[in-house]
Amino acid sequence: MTPQLILYAVPFFLLTVLFESWLAYKEHRDFIEAKDSLTSIGLGLGNLAVGMITKSLAYVTYFYVYDHWRLADFQFNWWPVWVFAFLAEDMTYYWVHRISHEVRFYWASHMVHHSSPKYNLAAALRQTWTGNLTGGFLFWAWLPLLGVHPFIVFFFQQTSLLYQYWIHTEFIQKMPNWFEQFFNTPSHHRVHHGTDLDYLDTNYAGVLIIWDRIFGSFQSENDRPHYGLTKQIESYNPAKIAFYEWVQIWKDLVHAKSIKQVAGYLFGPPGWSDDGSRLTVEQMRAQAKKK
Repeated sequence: MTPQLILYAVPFFLLTVLFESWLAYKEHRDFIEAKDSLTSIGLGLGNLAVGMITKSLAYVTYFYVYDHWRLADFQFNWWPVWVFAFLAEDMTYYWVHRISHEVRFYWASHMVHHSSPKYNLAAALRQTWTGNLTGGFLFWAWLPLLGVHPFIVFFFQQTSLLYQYWIHTEFIQKMPNWFEQFFNTPSHHRVHHGTDLDYLDTNYAGVLIIWDRIFGSFQSENDRPHYGLTKQIESYNPAKIAFYEWVQIWKDLVHAKSIKQVAGYLFGPPGWSDDGSRLTVEQMRAQAKKK
């Protein structure tokens, strides 16, 4: 089993959250709120606790696929395998992240990360408690099937999350232009967390922003974004936030009157409704063009 790099990073996370909070207080910045940050930390700790159990699903699956079904035998220490695995894991993350915004079943887990109306290092710790239970880890199973050792897959999954921690801040405006062209940065990721219509469902990158540029989902930062959800959750309760969208899905399913409605409420885009009482991002943009 690969070392849990995220666990080792927890003291660093907490220290830097405190430092950013102190700096924001000293400079009278408005993007830190104590209750909100404590909620984010609670969700992060809950993710670690639940992950101790649910991540075993991924470990068992990847090693089983690798041991029984792999299509090739690659040397573990052959550097081209590591380069390929980094690029393949990062591209897979891009598509899983994009799907998590376009399919409500996966959004129900991912929306937790977007639930803070503040954008800071603490918000990076807002992580799902249900992601592994939805089978999201299966999207990466093609790598051990191909012959990439599961340790390498786990390593790049964790280093991707570690990389994405530092980009959750408003203190860093722009990196050098060459860096902005190839890598995910605070500027790019602020856009991703924005609720402004131009910013919704853009910049899905993990480490490399090139996937957004290639697949047409890139959006540069213009005005300062407004953060959170299009309909904010008025709660500081980590458990309520962790399960909020699942509860909403259940309420919709209870009132569904056909298989089409069940499928729409489960696998349609977030905001889909049979009667048009709610709007998807695409519908909001179409409505805005008519005005």
